[in-house]
Amino acid sequence: MTLIWGVNWPVMKLGVMHFPPLSFRALSMWIGVAVVLVVLRLQNQPLGIARAHWGTLARLTLFNMVIWHCLVIVAMPMVSSGRAAILGYTMPIFSAVLGSLVWRDRLVGRAWCGVGAAFLGVLLLLWHEFGALGSRPTGALMILFAAFCWAIGTQMMRRAAMPVPVLTMAFWMMLVTALVLSLGAFTLERAQWQRPDDVALGTILFNGLLVVGFAQVVWFVLARSLPPVASTLSVMFIPVLGVFSGAWWLGEVLHWQDWTAVGLMVLAIASVLWPARKAG
Repeated sequence: MTLIWGVNWPVMKLGVMHFPPLSFRALSMWIGVAVVLVVLRLQNQPLGIARAHWGTLARLTLFNMVIWHCLVIVAMPMVSSGRAAILGYTMPIFSAVLGSLVWRDRLVGRAWCGVGAAFLGVLLLLWHEFGALGSRPTGALMILFAAFCWAIGTQMMRRAAMPVPVLTMAFWMMLVTALVLSLGAFTLERAQWQRPDDVALGTILFNGLLVVGFAQVVWFVLARSLPPVASTLSVMFIPVLGVFSGAWWLGEVLHWQDWTAVGLMVLAIASVLWPARKAG
């Protein structure tokens, strides 16, 4: 999951350079839906969800999937892939703060220091976005808001009382998201529709088969069944992979703000999620 989500930031950037963003994401999501459906059928798992759980499913889908996928893919043409990765993975920090303030999770002192480090890293990136000539801070702000909503969704996912297999829940969340993305693509981008070239096709398949069809389901399993500490090392290295794979693959220039921000973000995520040493 770490490897796939990490390198996917430059993959997405490359994809939206060759294909309209919402259409790119919609096609990827439909491929992911098909993959999950095939797995469900092969495993003979149920597809139905009781009406009593539809409201919970709708809330989980909105915060975990719809807002994140729509905003991030629209913002990708506006920011570098590395910067998008750093901003997107403020999610664990938002999640930790929300868990403490809203759901009364215990957050140790070092975690609040991590929150401060993340805040400083984000300020550095936003300062560069607002200060650089010709920059478009809208994209950075959209990704930050998407990360905040994903953090809410992650907390909701851990607490949702839904006696439904994770794969079944993932299928319906992906299906609804695919429909929303398709509606947005039809409304806003149909004049730009064309046959995908080889680059667009390759990035769409990568996203559909691996990012959505595999890694997204793995994340749902982690969010439902494990405490945050279980994915500490994986989560903290996703933005690092995003930054350096974007610089290597797409030739994105890293400014000192990027280097500092990625270091602060890794420090922040580690301080929030790293397991405490047991006494005695």
